Amino acid sequence: MFRHTKLLQFNAKPEKPDALYARKLQELIGGAYGEMTVTMQYLFQGWNCRMEGKYKDLIMDTATEEIGHVEMLATMVARLLEGAPATVTADAVEDPVMAAMLGGMDVQQAIVGGGGALPADSNGVPWNGRYVVASGNLLADFRANVAAEAQGRLQTARLYNMTDDPGVKAMLQFNLARDTVHQKQWLAAIEELQADGLESDIAPTALFDEENQEHNNTIWRLSDGPDGAKGGWSSGDGGIEYLMEPEALGGPGTAPKPDPALFGTYTTAQDADDVAVAVGNERETPVADGSIETSFENGQWKNRVAGSSRAANSHDTKADAVTKGREMAQKRKVEHIVRNRDGKIGQRRGYGPDRPA
Repeated sequence: MFRHTKLLQFNAKPEKPDALYARKLQELIGGAYGEMTVTMQYLFQGWNCRMEGKYKDLIMDTATEEIGHVEMLATMVARLLEGAPATVTADAVEDPVMAAMLGGMDVQQAIVGGGGALPADSNGVPWNGRYVVASGNLLADFRANVAAEAQGRLQTARLYNMTDDPGVKAMLQFNLARDTVHQKQWLAAIEELQADGLESDIAPTALFDEENQEHNNTIWRLSDGPDGAKGGWSSGDGGIEYLMEPEALGGPGTAPKPDPALFGTYTTAQDADDVAVAVGNERETPVADGSIETSFENGQWKNRVAGSSRAANSHDTKADAVTKGREMAQKRKVEHIVRNRDGKIGQRRGYGPDRPA
């Protein structure tokens, strides 16, 4: 149940009307990072939260506050539009001052909103529910909330420097402060989720053994910029490896033969390419003797030197086997092949002298 109080959270009264600035303020109402977005984002996060207690209460307290922020901004927009041209457009444009106002204002505020705010951004684009992030995972949601509040505060700060009106500035000073504390609270809530043992650094805390172990600790240098590897993220304990010359791991990205009824352009000469795509790198590049293969056999993950009949070592988890297999391949300077449970090659990487380690 929601109960409305006929008082604004903070005063929203400009010193004088300004139709052009009223249009600009629409971004803080119905833009992608406006107050309507965080209102609905927090409401749905609260409704989707399956745990009663401190986290749900924090979300709902903030969601309800954001409803009040929409009301403040809508009130400010209506007051900024006071006296703006509505039914006398023809007469208005004869006055240079009024013509300038009309040229800068959002005419839909007059035509559709009757001189009031709209659920739209500063270009009149309607607010979209797709802006809302409410996944049910509190770590993922709280991180999205930090980003939303950061973008909202950034836009508020920019708009603050676009007006000299004392009344507008006073309201925006309040909004800036609330955006500040909301960033602080979501950051603190993220730390508390981890302290309570509900989440760790990565969201979600699942499927770590199933994910592709070869690629969960590397950054691919895929732009001309040479300095990415100089960041702290690629050094120290637990640092991420920066691949300076990564190579494509898949085959050609050719689409399959189209349905004849769709009349896509296609020739029979492409059939051979379709076969090449279907078989992928596994058949195109055979596994050489001496390479290290990680595979699932008889309930365990094992590393075997290709060409050998016996496994070099066995592990309970895929992650441990892949780590050991990579070490073996790096030491021998050979290729490391990781097979899926079905025996098909899932990943392969060379560690020869002409390849980046």
